[in-house]
Amino acid sequence: MAEKNFVDYVKICCRSGAGGAGSAHLLRDKISAKGGPDGGDGGRGGHIILRGNRNIWTLLALKYRKHVIAKDGGNGSMNHSSGAQGEDIILEVPLGTVARDVETGEFDCEITEHDEEVILVAGGRGGLGNANFKSSTNQTPRFAQPGEEGQKLWKILELKVLADVGLVGFPNAGKSTLLSVITAAKPKIGAYPFTTIVPNLGIVQYRDHRSFIIADIPGIIENAHEGKGLGHRFLRHIERNSTLLYMIPCDTESIQKEYEILRNELKLYNEELLDKPAILAITKSDMIDEELKEMLKPEIPKGIPHLFISSVAQKGLVELKDLIWETINKDFES
Repeated sequence: MAEKNFVDYVKICCRSGAGGAGSAHLLRDKISAKGGPDGGDGGRGGHIILRGNRNIWTLLALKYRKHVIAKDGGNGSMNHSSGAQGEDIILEVPLGTVARDVETGEFDCEITEHDEEVILVAGGRGGLGNANFKSSTNQTPRFAQPGEEGQKLWKILELKVLADVGLVGFPNAGKSTLLSVITAAKPKIGAYPFTTIVPNLGIVQYRDHRSFIIADIPGIIENAHEGKGLGHRFLRHIERNSTLLYMIPCDTESIQKEYEILRNELKLYNEELLDKPAILAITKSDMIDEELKEMLKPEIPKGIPHLFISSVAQKGLVELKDLIWETINKDFES
């Protein structure tokens, strides 16, 4: 049920309101038989607005809302009365939501702050009434502007999960097991690829009532940057994690080779991901003894802090949490 409720991608048709027409009314009453122009302006059409909400974690509310239609603006009227503005439609979205145009793929905006508002599709401007066109040479204009048409645009909304630590590894590297042991999260765990098909978030309780958020990203496979294995859907969640925890099982064919594949997939997707602080956890280490650990050390990549851990046997997890805490707070302590 949790997987069905987590929605990180929606495509919606947004139609903003049309602007109201300006009025071409001329003043006529019992005092003034031929009064001047007094037509008011048309009202602005309704905008479609994105608003950030830190209490929302998914785009589920928009999954079945394929068409979002804002109200048109009201027409202007006599006595310089302007038309009412069309009612705006406000779509509340999780922090980390990115909006793009479907046809061009162009980036529109990213919502990162609570209560931040961005106009996704602007409503049409209201037309000017004839009073705006009065001049010394034309004191009785009998025309007014029509309102602008609203826009009809298809938009993609994508969610990038925000967490302190993102788990990076091939399927079955032990990411979900680690999350289930060090947090209260209950991800689906299985001995087959792609058990995890949506990101899972968990809060790790640390010393002195401190905590940090960890995200179990679905497993990466080779050529994920090309979209293989839903790679694009998975990789974008890593972009908003401040630290990356690479997880490679000790029984893999080559720790160095697997690490390089993971790094290369991140580089080909977004080279800036390689600038993030990183830690290497060699998992399932309860299957090997100290002698085998020594034999594996030449295989371990240089220049990255590493630990041998076992989530099942709960070995090395305290040291792992200490290293993560030190890494994610390094900039604050320096």
